[in-house]
Amino acid sequence: MLSQIFTIARTTFIESIRQPVYFLLIIIAGLAMLLTTWSTGFSLGYSEAGEVSGDNKLLLDVCLATVFLAGTLIAAFIATSAISREIENKTVLTVVSKPVPRPVLVIGKYFGVSGALIIAIVQMVIFLLLALRHGVMTNASQEVDMPVVVFSFSALGIAVFVAMVGNFLYGWHFAQTSALLLLPLIILAYLLVLIISPKWEIQPLLKDFKPQSLLACMGVVMAVLVLGAAAIAASTRLGQVMTIVVCFGLFLLGLMSNFLLGDRAYVNDPVARIAVAKPERDRFESFTGSGDIYELTLRSGPKRAIKPGQPVWYGPAANGSANNVPNYEPFTGAVGSDEMLRVGTKPALIVTNYDSSGLKVTIRNIGGAGLPVKAPPKENDYLFDQPTKLNAPALVVWGLIPNFQFSWLLDAVAQNQPIPIGHMALLGFYTLIWITAMLSLAVLLFQKRDVG
Repeated sequence: MLSQIFTIARTTFIESIRQPVYFLLIIIAGLAMLLTTWSTGFSLGYSEAGEVSGDNKLLLDVCLATVFLAGTLIAAFIATSAISREIENKTVLTVVSKPVPRPVLVIGKYFGVSGALIIAIVQMVIFLLLALRHGVMTNASQEVDMPVVVFSFSALGIAVFVAMVGNFLYGWHFAQTSALLLLPLIILAYLLVLIISPKWEIQPLLKDFKPQSLLACMGVVMAVLVLGAAAIAASTRLGQVMTIVVCFGLFLLGLMSNFLLGDRAYVNDPVARIAVAKPERDRFESFTGSGDIYELTLRSGPKRAIKPGQPVWYGPAANGSANNVPNYEPFTGAVGSDEMLRVGTKPALIVTNYDSSGLKVTIRNIGGAGLPVKAPPKENDYLFDQPTKLNAPALVVWGLIPNFQFSWLLDAVAQNQPIPIGHMALLGFYTLIWITAMLSLAVLLFQKRDVG
């Protein structure tokens, strides 16, 4: 079975990279990123410390979106050729008529398509990293980064020239040769750019290397692999045009699912937003012990009355979806009584004081053992006076759509926040689950498909 999967994957991979649209989309994406270095100099960016700063933040945003969109289109085009076109041309009969199970065919097709996708996206990511090294041309007097221009265009020129000569003399397939040869050449060009400064001087290898931007690109790679699996599933029943429509629709839904469904899956209305949060004493900093006290300063007046004794929750999301406080039974005793910290009292958070003139709220963790909060309150958290409620229908639909916001890690890079390796591991697991689900759907759709 493994040999059958490998054979099908190899054949699909070769067929995928031989499609003219495959290499064409890679070149269009690269040229778009090149033009972006001249067109994003008016974003009112400002200089600051960080891996990407100023106008280069918009450069990264546009280039990463280009990689995502081009990868989606490539996935749709080559997946259509992998299955639906073979069904239309009846060539799939030569495979399924032999002792090759249909699930093996689907899995082999996906591996071939994903291999072609990875090669295409790696090349586009290198174009993105080259564009970041060049940076935005913010004014006419700024000099062009000639090593970037020379090495990147040399890699492209050599790949195209060798493919043309090979096609003319030996009958090599032009698109296949160009795509496969461009991969090592563009990687070599990027390594040379890391070694050579814009002034053609030798520099430390890691000086211009941007690891956080690379991690953000890896997130996009995972999202495109999910779209590739979805394209395989769609192509088992649909033609080329509808497969492209399905992929593009899933692309948009995956990016907008938080806005369309996520905000409606959790229902809560914040009372106010926190401007400053500090513990009354240093030993209260974790805010997990019984008796711990935090003093909060609000950004503006509360929407509803805040009174001593009322329960509170807090978290970074305005709809209460990410509250750091678990649900609990509100405390019904008197504020300041011994009952607040008595053994046997159920843990809770309460307001102990509110100063309306200074917009200052004092909250306390009470109960026999204290409420196990995930994190203490901090600046920009939202303050709630009721627990978050779930909208079950919206939550179910939200869970049935791949959430590509998990893969869109641009905000972390733009805000100079390190991307946790743990998040990348969870994202990889999330991607694997969705690929498995999409391929399972593809097998179910293809199992009873009449290919005769």
